[in-house]
Amino acid sequence: MKVVRTMIALLVLALLAVPLASAKKLNVVTSTTDLAALAQEVGGDRISVESIAKGYQDPHFVEAKPSFLLKLRQADLLISVGLELEIGWLPPLITQCGNARVQVGAPGYLDASQFAEILEKPTGQITRAMGDVHPLGNPHYWLDPDNGRRVAKGIAAKLGELDPPDSGYFQQRFADFDKRLTAAEKNWDEQMKLFRGRQVVTYHNSWTNFSKHFGLNVVGYIEPRPGIPPTPQHTIDIIQMMRRDNIKVMLIEPYFDLKTPNSIGRETGAQVLVLLPSVGGEKQVTDYFKLFDYDIGLLTKAFNATK
Repeated sequence: MKVVRTMIALLVLALLAVPLASAKKLNVVTSTTDLAALAQEVGGDRISVESIAKGYQDPHFVEAKPSFLLKLRQADLLISVGLELEIGWLPPLITQCGNARVQVGAPGYLDASQFAEILEKPTGQITRAMGDVHPLGNPHYWLDPDNGRRVAKGIAAKLGELDPPDSGYFQQRFADFDKRLTAAEKNWDEQMKLFRGRQVVTYHNSWTNFSKHFGLNVVGYIEPRPGIPPTPQHTIDIIQMMRRDNIKVMLIEPYFDLKTPNSIGRETGAQVLVLLPSVGGEKQVTDYFKLFDYDIGLLTKAFNATK
């Protein structure tokens, strides 16, 4: 009799577990790891999420692979950075994936830029002579944690639209994320407050939102124009400016060649700091909080060493 009761109890437990095991998670695909990290924060265990671009890649230039079509074909939601950041590779994947849910304008497509504060919106006529200028504004908005909060809130709302029974869960997840981000921001701001106004040179204009939030002053770029490799004359001009103004820190994205920055560093005594624009740029940077922990840790160390 005891054996029978045990078998019945196990059967009941198995039956109770069926709805949980068979519950379908929303399948979310993002263009970048940063959006994937924010989606995971608010989606929790009710979603599965995967990024197309890797954190160590330049998100402007991603090779469109056939395997990406399968990811998009199975997606319930596609989240893009927008502002034409992915214009060279994402639109063909969307149109060829055969998934009506994630087409631009469909319920399963979300342009995250609509939630963010966008800087550097060009005015006047834009030509190719200006380089790779984004006509809708600077797309690296996630590097301001305030924008991270805004985007996470927008993603939580979209997940609730696609999965109404779990809408409250997503909102609770966002509230928890918001609370933790507010505490983290206070810590980051405290670490950076002594360095507000510090002048830096960057390779590309990836750090506009980051610099505004933390009070850095970007006074030059190693690229003469966005997306244009450094020329000898422009490199000389940068060296002269850095010597004149005693600029001792350069911020370089991990996917750019360090040859020219290292040369400038030797001529000026400046530190070449490889900062991460995205989650996953280094193995240990696995979420949105660790991205800022990593970058601010490197920055404060460099600034303290170059007073």
